[in-house]
Amino acid sequence: MARQNYRWNEFSDRGALAAALAGRIAAELAGATERRGQALMAVSGGTTPKMLFQTLSRRKLGWDEVVVTLVDERFVPASSPRSNAALVAESLLQDEAAAARFVPLYRESQTLEAAAQADSADMKLLPWPLDVAILGMGTDGHTASFFPDADDLKALLEPASDRIVLPVHAPSAGEPRLTLSAARLVEAGFLALHIEGADKRAAFEAAMGQAPGTGAKKPVRAVIEVSPKPVEVFWAP
Repeated sequence: MARQNYRWNEFSDRGALAAALAGRIAAELAGATERRGQALMAVSGGTTPKMLFQTLSRRKLGWDEVVVTLVDERFVPASSPRSNAALVAESLLQDEAAAARFVPLYRESQTLEAAAQADSADMKLLPWPLDVAILGMGTDGHTASFFPDADDLKALLEPASDRIVLPVHAPSAGEPRLTLSAARLVEAGFLALHIEGADKRAAFEAAMGQAPGTGAKKPVRAVIEVSPKPVEVFWAP
């Protein structure tokens, strides 16, 4: 059985989850800005976090001292409907949170690998480590862009990696991707996994309950197991 390196937070509905998680994130960001004058947060895309982003955007805190970036991104410009940066701009960087600074992962480049290298170099200037990282999960057990069929998945999940941004090629991903390394994600002061729906709960429980020797660990389980502190899992039906 997997080491139970997570705490389960269950809510009756998605609105209650969004309110609770937004409150926790706001408290973490406010604490970070008070301690060191700035805060760094990485968020995920997809459809799940939209309500969370809208709720969080209305929280009053020193957003002008907060840097927001992405856990991962499709290798598409912000004009694409599949862009995570576009979701963040439309749903999070509004109202109070409009004062935050956003650092995207996508950049125009001839190759995905060149973009990842340039991102890593530029992002060294950010105030690491992350104060907040909010992960999502697919029903295949992927989190960030750590897909089960990704090329060189071991390097993406390496907890001792010195890389910040890595390129991802995975047939199931739909297009090439850029992702923060697992090493940067698990060092976050507050690391949460935000999942919703019965299918995501079943996928999570299957990943965490997988018996040894029955196949490769699902990426979400691999991340949870290498995290130095328990991951907070937030779920609602």
